[in-house]
Amino acid sequence: MKITQATIFPISIPLIEPIKMAKEVIIDAKTVLLCLHDEEGRQGWGEASVAPLMTGETLESLMASVKYLVEKARAIEWNEPENFAKSFDAILYGNPSAKSCLEMALLDLYTQKNSIALWKYLRASAVGIPLPEVAKIPLLRMLGGSLEKEVADAKSFREAGFKHWKIKVGSLTLDEDLHRVQVISELLEGDVISADANGAMSLEEAVRFCTSEAASKLSFAEQLIHADSRLEDFINLKQSSPIPIGLDESIHGEEEIEEFMKAKALDGASLKLIKTGGVMAAWKSAQTLKVNNLKLNLACKVAETSLAGAATASIGFAIGDVPWGFSMSNQYLRFDICDRPLTANGGHLDIAQLDSVGVGVTPNLDRVKDAVAQDYSIIQY
Repeated sequence: MKITQATIFPISIPLIEPIKMAKEVIIDAKTVLLCLHDEEGRQGWGEASVAPLMTGETLESLMASVKYLVEKARAIEWNEPENFAKSFDAILYGNPSAKSCLEMALLDLYTQKNSIALWKYLRASAVGIPLPEVAKIPLLRMLGGSLEKEVADAKSFREAGFKHWKIKVGSLTLDEDLHRVQVISELLEGDVISADANGAMSLEEAVRFCTSEAASKLSFAEQLIHADSRLEDFINLKQSSPIPIGLDESIHGEEEIEEFMKAKALDGASLKLIKTGGVMAAWKSAQTLKVNNLKLNLACKVAETSLAGAATASIGFAIGDVPWGFSMSNQYLRFDICDRPLTANGGHLDIAQLDSVGVGVTPNLDRVKDAVAQDYSIIQY
């Protein structure tokens, strides 16, 4: 399989409402879309989002890295998805987001060529791992804004079937966050509820948070301390906490999972394609979590379109069990670039939405062009 044409789109889509995180407020989603053509005329699409505080990527740097990869990739024959990452690494060091973007487009082409849905291809590749029956994936809903708004949103979305929740903490005082967590946890008792600090807490604050009665109903606490904290701090937090500990920014792939697992410093992890370097690496990490009885959360960066959502969800359908839910972030966009965007059905994502060959969704080119970021240009080869 050869790449005959490539087009890179720098995209910016406004959010329905701003999302306040511990260290930033996001008002629009900046992401890069890549469209590849193969020698038989098929189109494959990839996506990776900007995440300066997670991967170090800005729109400019991500565009440049994708451009560099595509220039080199056109000379390569792409036949074995298991070897894609090795080829990427021979071209460019690091840059997992750009590699994820290219890999997604190549996987879309490859699975279309082989007339199979991406999730089915992944599932068929699992060897020696007992997988449950394919089931609907529970979608995780992020809560934010004033406490009154969070409570109103929680009630509304719970009525719509959502039972997995994320409360962003770390931007207010610890006491204020604990009060929010207690109110929301009591309202949603029985559901899967997490609090995510994006690494904003000190170890002392994190221990106090986890041992507080106000947080006792949480299903897990995600990335409370900074990813660069000492391993001893993560061990201390895990040993001190009655709440299961999940890691996000600290986990980029199997290597980190193995390290934290050996140290008994985590109960589960959040996997994002822009961190792992693509679907295949994330799929391997998901299998590692499963065979070691660790919990899985799948997540898109705030906020990716249905394209990245479909690729990420393919891992969930392949593994068959996503106990900590799937953060499908196109639900926060003012509009999507697909005519049939992924949508929640009773708080879940149904397999029928991804049962076509390839990644499962196809962007509308006119919508993509309309979403090109101001002062940026489309690049075509």
